[in-house]
Amino acid sequence: MNSLTVERKIQLRNVNSYILVLIAFFIPLSVAIPSLLTAVYLIIWLLLGNFKDDWNSLKDNKVVLAVLFFTLIHIIGLLWSSSVEYGLLYTIKKESRLLLIPLFMLFVQKKHIKYYFYAFLLAISIAEISSYSIFFQIIEPFKRATLEDPTPFLGHIIYNPLLSIAIYILLHSILFDKDISQKQKALYSLFVFTMSVNMFITGGRAGQLMYFAMLFIISFQYFEKQRVKAVLLPLFIIPIISVAFYNLSPIFQQRVDAAYSNISNFQQNKNTPVGTRINWAINSFELIKENPFLGSGTGSFRGEYETINQKLTPDIPSTINPHNMYIFELVELGTVGLLSLLTILFFQIKSSFNAKDKLLKNLGLTLPLLFMLIMLSESYLLIPNTAFFFAFFSAIVYKKYKD
Repeated sequence: MNSLTVERKIQLRNVNSYILVLIAFFIPLSVAIPSLLTAVYLIIWLLLGNFKDDWNSLKDNKVVLAVLFFTLIHIIGLLWSSSVEYGLLYTIKKESRLLLIPLFMLFVQKKHIKYYFYAFLLAISIAEISSYSIFFQIIEPFKRATLEDPTPFLGHIIYNPLLSIAIYILLHSILFDKDISQKQKALYSLFVFTMSVNMFITGGRAGQLMYFAMLFIISFQYFEKQRVKAVLLPLFIIPIISVAFYNLSPIFQQRVDAAYSNISNFQQNKNTPVGTRINWAINSFELIKENPFLGSGTGSFRGEYETINQKLTPDIPSTINPHNMYIFELVELGTVGLLSLLTILFFQIKSSFNAKDKLLKNLGLTLPLLFMLIMLSESYLLIPNTAFFFAFFSAIVYKKYKD
């Protein structure tokens, strides 16, 4: 029997909610600290011991059930895996971060939602200021940063998608929040501008593509009943932004030119950054054709791909991850695995239609749509910070709050 008093339990629940604020702050700044904070969070959850009540609060949430189904399928997939050990140490270890969605939901508090968002935006602002300071050579590059790619805390593959979501949250406040002052709108507008510029002086192409898609989505959300305007505005703005940064940002120009060159010369030279990804996809589909329904088993991708790569393209480096979340699921668990992933995204989108808060409703639709897009270029739910980010914001957005 749990000996904690009601008052003590309330205090611990509040502590966990404030730990969530800290997690929101550190997701854009650190790989290790969010994991450490989550460990403390889980210890408090275990101490509270309200497991039956916790399950009752979650069992009717379709997003939670989809996450549990996704996890269960991957555990069952160990039965026909060629590498059970790797399945446990790699696939399940990484994808189990999605279980943080229901665990974070338990202590998310409606009154603290603004603090979760402010903490995330503050951290992104710190990362952005650091990036500019390196770019303009005010400070020396540190950690992961270089002068050419000033993303010190996280690599551009992770930083730019998080930056896109930060820009979306600020834009949403400017366009939809009637309670903020004109000074706040001006400040938010300034950060939207500086963050947008920062997006294109760093090298994350997936985040840049996510940024353009985000402009389309928020345009449709703002011009909800004026579909022509919703389409024409981003079609007018995006080419201007693209051309401007292509001419002003050396790294953006270099990355665009490299991608075009890699694709157009793929048959002549497959051993390029984009070429290897195309080759990984082509070879992976050979594996998918062998086991289209159940795949090769959880954790099997590395070994199975190394075999097919040695057979078909031995001059191209092998990989443990095809840099495409959908292909990864298809190889390991076939159509069943892919559907389990899409089920999470489907119920997230469906859940967003029932949200009463405007930001939670719109972000609830935007988050899965943008992740669906960028998961074509990287297995983002296998990367710690983006998986943490996805789980964290899913917990906030898709929790069923009591009125």
